[in-house]
Amino acid sequence: MMEASEQIELFKEFFEQVYLQELQEQLRKGENYLNIDFLELSKFNLELAEQLLEGPEDTLKAAEIATEHFNIEYHNPYFRARFFNLPPSQQIFIKDIRSTHINKIIQTRGLIRQKSDVRPQVTNAKFECPSCGGLINVLQLEAQFKEPSQCSCGRKGKFRLVNKELVDAQKIVLEEIPEDLDGNEQPRRLNLFLKNDLVSSFNDKRTNPGTKIVITGIIKEVPMLLPHGMKSTKYDICVETNHILPEQEDFIELQISPEEEQEILKLSTDNKLCEKLVSSIAPSVYGHEKIKEALILQLFGGVKKVRDKGDVTRGDLHILLIGDPGAGKSILLRKICSIAPKSRYVSGKGASGTGLTAAVVKDDFIKGWALEAGAMVLANKGLCAIDELDKMSVEDQSAMHECLEQQTVTITKANIQATLRAETTLLAAANPQFGRFDPYEEVAKQINLPSTLLNRFDLIFPIKDCVDETKDELMAEFVLRLHQGDKKFEGEIRSGLIKKYVAYAKQKVTPHIDEEALQEIKSFYVKMRKKGNEGGIPTIPITTRQLEALVRLSEASARMRLSIKVSKEDARRAISLVCHCLAQIGIDPETGKIDIDRITTGVSANQRDKISLIKTLIRELKAKEGIALYENIESLWTEKGHSKDQLEEYLGKMNQEGVTYSPRPGRYDLLGG
Repeated sequence: MMEASEQIELFKEFFEQVYLQELQEQLRKGENYLNIDFLELSKFNLELAEQLLEGPEDTLKAAEIATEHFNIEYHNPYFRARFFNLPPSQQIFIKDIRSTHINKIIQTRGLIRQKSDVRPQVTNAKFECPSCGGLINVLQLEAQFKEPSQCSCGRKGKFRLVNKELVDAQKIVLEEIPEDLDGNEQPRRLNLFLKNDLVSSFNDKRTNPGTKIVITGIIKEVPMLLPHGMKSTKYDICVETNHILPEQEDFIELQISPEEEQEILKLSTDNKLCEKLVSSIAPSVYGHEKIKEALILQLFGGVKKVRDKGDVTRGDLHILLIGDPGAGKSILLRKICSIAPKSRYVSGKGASGTGLTAAVVKDDFIKGWALEAGAMVLANKGLCAIDELDKMSVEDQSAMHECLEQQTVTITKANIQATLRAETTLLAAANPQFGRFDPYEEVAKQINLPSTLLNRFDLIFPIKDCVDETKDELMAEFVLRLHQGDKKFEGEIRSGLIKKYVAYAKQKVTPHIDEEALQEIKSFYVKMRKKGNEGGIPTIPITTRQLEALVRLSEASARMRLSIKVSKEDARRAISLVCHCLAQIGIDPETGKIDIDRITTGVSANQRDKISLIKTLIRELKAKEGIALYENIESLWTEKGHSKDQLEEYLGKMNQEGVTYSPRPGRYDLLGG
């Protein structure tokens, strides 16, 4: 063991040779810390570096005392030496921390799950003895405030508190990164204790919930109290944090070897790349080629645009699968989560709005409020899959609106005001209104989700399980051969390679639209809008939201090919997918036209026209007869060629939404005249 005086002298020499300029600059600025690379210390003196690993508390204290040698005028008595880049032997996963690591310095990484408010903590207290007037220093190392038991003069108890030294303290809960887990392993959590310059406000991006960080710290045991107040034989662990380094979230955790890079580049030139990727996505699910193609493009995503004035246009694609039970929705979600470089999977039954976005919880450690990140914040720069979206309450569904469009989570609760990043791609699955699609009813009426939420999805795919003898025979053959273990049902590209291909594409490729692709998308948009105005009731078949979806899908298609240029073929692939969705959910059966308002507002142009007609009839009858009776409304309605059933349906809807009311049975009036 190295003596303390020897350690101090060595640190003085180390600072003079390696960190003199940085140290003086920190002291001059009044900063009370210095970041030190452990590699530099080990190069300077290997024995001193090993001493830091074995006895970190005394060694850190020696480093801090050594700084008093430099420019005492600017010296801060609470100066801290903060070490990073520890050797691999000290880089430990949260799940591997054991009792042997207690009082040792380690390095680990994870996602910030919870962050408490900043609170002052007593580190040292001075007491005066009333008998002799002597001062007694008591270090406050435990959770309970400690007073001196006896003075040197022999007096016991009733000492007067003269002064106490306070530092800022904060607690962070660190959770394991999904990429470090095996399969569906439950992520472990670790409590971090931050002091002095390491604490930060709720809006500090470096330590916001959902941020990925690498920390250096000393493992400490925390006594657990039994209900009657006695200490338990079991102890919890906590990390007294020494250094925090935020990680850039650009899939750097996926190590791609030169051989794999060559394999990726070779695959990108394959003319049948898209078909091969589609066949490799959930090969155990029969059919759904268009859906699988869309999911592949969702993994690659579009390009986020940040303009000069701060306006941001998202690049992430949101997709909703709504279909009958047993259609393979959950399998598709699970498979995409396993392929995505960063993902979270939640079920609508077990998720709440705060569980998806963020919550403010009571913190017992610091005795204050803490901000806890939800699934969509934790999946920032990745993908969040929500199964059984329809099982969530309307209030919980509405909590996702800001995440899906603005890609932030703003929370204002319990005196906490913060904005968290949630640049997350959403893949959701839901069932129709009554559990299964009615083949004789239009699809749009059977989607039991708020129009405000549906409006934020780029693509909506209905999946129907209809009786079809030819298709049923092929499906049965496929499933039975699958159970037989037929090798031909395996994907052409292995999942691990797809994951690295996606990460490589998102890292290296930022495509932009060329003139040909731009004209192709523009021509399609103008033509669709024009069709909506041709003959009969004018409809809005497509809006700027679908136009932006076309751009994102085109960019994703180009990124899939590792191309920096969006070609005409990419634009056509995007148009094909959008048309496929609109043809299934947007067609009004009465007019035969595509009407996007059926999804975005829940009321089609045809329905609005008929509601307007009923309102006109009620006004005319009131002006003519002073009263609008049902019989008279029905007579005028049927004269215009409409059915009685439709009138009852629309009047019921108008009453329900507060457009009309019935002062007496069989009599109708308009609210507001």
